Amino acid sequence: MKIFLIGFMGCGKSTLGRKLATKLGYDLIDLDHQIEKNTGVTVGDYFAAHGEDAFRKLESDTLKSFDYPKNCVIATGGGTPCFFDNIEWMNQNGTTIYIEMPAQALAKRLESGMAKRPLLRNLTAEGVIEFIENKLAEREVFYHKAALVMSGISLTADDIRVEILARN
Repeated sequence: MKIFLIGFMGCGKSTLGRKLATKLGYDLIDLDHQIEKNTGVTVGDYFAAHGEDAFRKLESDTLKSFDYPKNCVIATGGGTPCFFDNIEWMNQNGTTIYIEMPAQALAKRLESGMAKRPLLRNLTAEGVIEFIENKLAEREVFYHKAALVMSGISLTADDIRVEILARN
């Protein structure tokens, strides 16, 4: 089974993905890390050099062409479901889980790592919350196409595992 974790940056896709993969005995694929491996540069550097449009195309191509193991957890980028037909592709090729969190909680989680985030690095604390609120308003239509929507506030890998096992 392929499990795609989606949601805004900072919601816990990579951290929960790693823990969930361990609990299920699955491989973990971090889409951003795969892009970095393929390009030899960080996502932030690629984004800065080539722009968002080029990055989103590369991200979609990587998502759809990767040779996934039979059983794996895929931690996607925050914008992955929102471009091209990525959310539809993920829904056809696995189980999608949206890790939902309010803007304030996301901003709190992201405050220490803003320099590594191309979309946040030049914003003030107030600007980050406004940015997140605006992006969530744009993206939630895609995020809510996920097979499962789970609150990320106190979500654990065990919570996700139980929900997935109950559905299959």
